Amino acid sequence: MGEGQLGKLERMGSTGLRVRRVAVCLAWTLAMMPVQILGIALRRPWVATFPRFYHRRCCRILGLDVRQIGQPTGERPVLFAANHTGYLDIAVLGSLIPGSFVAKSEVAGWPLFGWLAKLQRSVFVDRQVRSTALQRDAIAERLAAKDALILFPEGTSGDGNFVLPFKSALFSVVFNKTEPITVQPVSIAYTKLDGLPIGRGLRPFFAWYGDMDLGSHMWRVLGLGRIEAAVEFHPPVLVAEFASRKELAQFCYDRVSGGVGRLLAGRGGEQAAAAPRPAPNQATPADIPAAAAG
Repeated sequence: MGEGQLGKLERMGSTGLRVRRVAVCLAWTLAMMPVQILGIALRRPWVATFPRFYHRRCCRILGLDVRQIGQPTGERPVLFAANHTGYLDIAVLGSLIPGSFVAKSEVAGWPLFGWLAKLQRSVFVDRQVRSTALQRDAIAERLAAKDALILFPEGTSGDGNFVLPFKSALFSVVFNKTEPITVQPVSIAYTKLDGLPIGRGLRPFFAWYGDMDLGSHMWRVLGLGRIEAAVEFHPPVLVAEFASRKELAQFCYDRVSGGVGRLLAGRGGEQAAAAPRPAPNQATPADIPAAAAG
């Protein structure tokens, strides 16, 4: 679809709806932040699951209908590897996974969003440095504590129509560990607006990528109707089943990109269970539903 159709969709947005969503979401956020701050200060175990409760309400406020296929594993430690299309992914995945994100370092300095990322105990990585040793150490420390981390291995966000190649560097942290570590590929796609399929030309309208201005993009999206976000959890695997980080990264990429293609075509979940494994003599760990939000 061309610029004219994108402009028509933008004009469909409601300023009143934007204002209401911003006001309610901000009020909800300001009310919940002290709860998480107190939990972290007291070192309460529910600080890992409380953000999921917060994000679920945010999704409802913002008009995000989350359609889940499969279950996030309950195994710990675990690294969830997902594709990335922008800031909406944080609320959607955060509403389903009781875990922390691996985020780029500049997010820590963003007003409000940086505070929220810190309250969710995000791991911040600097993608500008040549060596990833410090980042690997930070991630390794969290995995050693039996945490769940959410990684976007593309290293950036895309336009929602396809998945960029996965960078294998940060996968290296899960190798050469004495304890078993689980990795679960996750596919996310934005598929419908007010119940109607979102076509290829309109998907970039919901994605935030490249040099798009964050404020104006959020303002446009907040004025739209109800957006369906489809999330498919693929069968989890053990790191010990793979010979190298590149093999693991390629495996996750194949599962995630295949899942995104099926979700966009309206066929999510059909082939997930039948997907071939690189090591035929290895069994797949069973999915275990995540704990309820605290």
